[in-house]
Amino acid sequence: MVHFTPQDDATTPADADLAPVTYLHGATPGMKRRSPLEAAAPDAAAIKAEAPPAQVDRFSAAAAAANEAEMQQEGSDEADAAADALDQRERAEKVLLHRLRGRSLSTVEALLVLNATGVDSGEASEIIEKFIELEYLDEGKLADQIIHSHNVRKGLGRTGVEAEMRRRRLDPSVMLDKLEELPDDEAERAIDLATKRIGQMERFDDQTIDRRLTGFLMRKGYSSAAVRVAVKAAMDSRGGGATSRVRFR
Repeated sequence: MVHFTPQDDATTPADADLAPVTYLHGATPGMKRRSPLEAAAPDAAAIKAEAPPAQVDRFSAAAAAANEAEMQQEGSDEADAAADALDQRERAEKVLLHRLRGRSLSTVEALLVLNATGVDSGEASEIIEKFIELEYLDEGKLADQIIHSHNVRKGLGRTGVEAEMRRRRLDPSVMLDKLEELPDDEAERAIDLATKRIGQMERFDDQTIDRRLTGFLMRKGYSSAAVRVAVKAAMDSRGGGATSRVRFR
């Protein structure tokens, strides 16, 4: 049988007899030492540097493919924008052509139609120039139409024709040239209109006839001189000159 002899605490070496702990340079108390068996954390740059040539080529190819895809997308977006602009221009031209089928337009009127479609101002100007070259827009012909409809058919004088041309916003130089081509028979036209009109005023007295004929001819665009001559001639055409006829009821 083995017996262990108990040792007294007095015989146990004291802590003071132990050698003091000295830490290595760079170490701190409580710091865990890394086992030699543990691998260091991988570094991306090191991996790329240590990667085999085949793997590096794959990285480069992937980056090039990404750049090419981005450039293709940008090119596609630009192409789509150009296609949209072309479609908008074509729609604007169709709208203007449709309006021109109904009646002739001045350059300003055509530009207002294009602006309403939302087309770019530069595109609108190009369309106007194109239509002028194709003679779809011709302010000279439009001025002739106004003269025929307002001077010949409606009997308007020079002032009335000019007012219509201004309303249609014709070019001032075109207006001046066409107005100078008007025949110098305004007084004769005014007399003819007044003579026809006075036949509908037999129930009125002379003062009323004079006032109504004057207003009628002035609204037609005749000058004051032509109106005075026409009213007098119409009054005289009734026979026996103008007579005062006041009717009582």
